[in-house]
This record gives sequence, C-alpha cells and structure tokens, in this order.
Amino acid sequence: MCPSDRNLSRPDKTGSGSDFRSAFEVLDADRDGKISREDLRRFYAGFSNGNTGFDDEEMIGTMISMADSNKDGFVEYDEFERVLGASKKKSPGFEVMEDVFKVMDKDGDGRLSHDDLKSYMNWAGFPATDEDIKAMIRLGGGDDEKGVSFDGLLKILGVDFSG
Repeated sequence: MCPSDRNLSRPDKTGSGSDFRSAFEVLDADRDGKISREDLRRFYAGFSNGNTGFDDEEMIGTMISMADSNKDGFVEYDEFERVLGASKKKSPGFEVMEDVFKVMDKDGDGRLSHDDLKSYMNWAGFPATDEDIKAMIRLGGGDDEKGVSFDGLLKILGVDFSG
C-alpha cells in the first residue's frame, strides 16, 4: 500500500504475509506472478544508463538460475522469498536488492532522489503523485533534498535482512 493509502499493488495471491511481496512485485514487470528473464530485462532496461559494467544477459541468467529451484526458467514468489530470506545482510537476496538499488539510482550518487523514485514508479505502471513519492521518501527515513538511501529503500519495500 502506498503511503497515501492508495493501493498500488495487486492483492497477495499466496496469502503469505511476507515482507518480500512488494519487492517481488517490483521485478514482476508483466504481473503474471513469476519473474522471467524478460521481466528482468525490462527492469534493467528501464534504469540502465548504458554503462552498467556487466553483461546484462549473463547477469540475468545468473539471477534466474540462482533462485529457480524447480528449474522451470522462472522465479516464483516462494523461490524469491527463499533467496531473500536465506540469511542476514550478505545473502544473495541482499546483493540482488543492492543491484536493484544501483539500477534505480540513475546518477549513481548512492541515494534515490524524488525523480529516481517517480521515474521507477511510472515505469513499473504504478502512477504515483509527487505527494506519494514524498511520503515514500519520508517512510524510508529520507528527505526531499537528499532522497533515500539503500536502507531506506528496504524500509519502503518492507524488506528486512536483519534476521
């Protein structure tokens, strides 16, 4: 739910109350309930500044294979949750979230600005007003001038790696 009380995500189909649902929905671009290579391509294409320093296809393949325990070529929510909840801070899920943050941080300053968040929300199909974005930044412990840190993004998404 968006801080303005508008629901910007679809209902939880699994009944799980996990903190990882919103992060999953960020990556599930086509909203089919699973993360595909194409979902990740779309995510990275929407935020890549063209100077990513890695082979996108290789990274996407690695991300999918790391999480795809049933080897069907997709990452379902339970697989995603397992990877993100595997262990504390340096779990593969933590590193994936760091990569997501770097992609969203268009200017590479280590913080997500109002424009970074607004751009992502619009790209992801979640129309958000300026007030929604300001509320998200406040929720993440940031402010309009400095934006929000990586830890702040985790707060906004409701993801907790503290164990």
